[in-house]
Amino acid sequence: MSSPLIITALAAGLAGFAPPAIDMPSMVVSIEGDCGAAAEQVVAETGGELLSAQPTSDGKCVVTVLIPGNGGRPKKVTVRVAM
Repeated sequence: MSSPLIITALAAGLAGFAPPAIDMPSMVVSIEGDCGAAAEQVVAETGGELLSAQPTSDGKCVVTVLIPGNGGRPKKVTVRVAM
């Protein structure tokens, strides 16, 4: 049996109504021992967009950013940075 919510959403979609977009700002939250500062540094130096920042067991962070290309695909760059 179909859910009334699914049916309502389907009917709204068929009628041309789109659900409202959810605007979620990207944030880097700084917590003791995380990669927030390292990620901010790499983003500032490269002018790229942060994809991920993960701590490693050796006290470093693996930061991955997308750097815009010249009309082409962006370049994916991964950098290891000390925390």
